Amino acid sequence: MEIEINYENLTDKRLRYQEMARTIQAVTEGETDMIANLANITAIIKSYFDFFWIGFYIVKGNELVLGPFQGPLACTRIKYGKGVCGTAWKNKEVVIVPDVNRFPGHIACSSHSKSEIVVPIFENGKVSMVLDIDSDQYGMFDEVDAEELAVVVKALRCGNGMN
Repeated sequence: MEIEINYENLTDKRLRYQEMARTIQAVTEGETDMIANLANITAIIKSYFDFFWIGFYIVKGNELVLGPFQGPLACTRIKYGKGVCGTAWKNKEVVIVPDVNRFPGHIACSSHSKSEIVVPIFENGKVSMVLDIDSDQYGMFDEVDAEELAVVVKALRCGNGMN
């Protein structure tokens, strides 16, 4: 399947996210394999925004285990409540970190990561995985990112191989 991405008129971040969400919907619609969908979603996010690192961590017991990602080598396992990802899981909320060096307990998988956003994904009221995105620039993420990425992960909960 080839999807052509039209970046014209996508200088507005919110519009870019909305176009990206449509692309994700088109690519994942009808696909029931979770790993295939997560892999394509990370590739789509990378193509639209070129963030430093994009990936999913999947809850397994008391840890988050690395799932599909785009970017350099990543931490494989993160304990509940540890680092930005573990904190988002524990608190069941989006975490935006403008400067990872100032986040208590940040797990430095790469010294190139400067800011981060983590969005929890819920299944039956519990966090089942998190979407983790890192930037090599400070202060990259804001409420627009949080709102629009929440729409993306909500679509994951509505089927598309995520149940």
